[in-house]
Amino acid sequence: MTNFLFDYDGTLHNSIKIYAPAFRTAYTYLIENGFADSKEFTDQEISYWLGFTADDMWKIFLPNLPEEEKKKCSAMIGKEMIRLVNNGMAELYPQAENILQKLKDLGYNLIFLSNCKRAYMEANIRQFRLDRFFSAFYCSEDFGFIPKHEIFITIKENCSGDYIVIGDRFQDMEISEMHNLQSIGCFYGYGSSNELQHATYRINNLSDILLFF
Repeated sequence: MTNFLFDYDGTLHNSIKIYAPAFRTAYTYLIENGFADSKEFTDQEISYWLGFTADDMWKIFLPNLPEEEKKKCSAMIGKEMIRLVNNGMAELYPQAENILQKLKDLGYNLIFLSNCKRAYMEANIRQFRLDRFFSAFYCSEDFGFIPKHEIFITIKENCSGDYIVIGDRFQDMEISEMHNLQSIGCFYGYGSSNELQHATYRINNLSDILLFF
């Protein structure tokens, strides 16, 4: 059996729609409480952090921020994103559901792996009925936010067969590079071309997956 290991944000989900307002809410809190200087962020600047775990994001973005404030802002962003998902503000990329269904109908086993918290993953599963397509769901919070390439060891133990990794960030490409797997680099997502340069296949639209399989 061939397993398609899908990233979610930036690969299937146009997550800047809900991440940008949630990020700005948290940053406004930081400004108002004297933890950050006033600054306006573009969506493109904010999108850089999509794909990182919350822990890694804050370590890089504001390394000197007190740990309790990092946790508070992380929770604030997560809560706001879930609220927006539940209110129907989240968007999958066009044709995402059709592509997933076609891949499933072709006999591929689809597995979900995201650098996210469980509550966020579950909210998206409910909102988009993702369990129609995926046989298994994995989120980094359940593994203590270890890197995706380490989580993959457990995934492979749970499901045998060949794997193809689909994602838009270097964290996804690390899985394929460290485990010698084929990969699909999603250039329409939030990663740079440099992050995806070693992908086996490169696509500019999610539907392009069907050109290769």
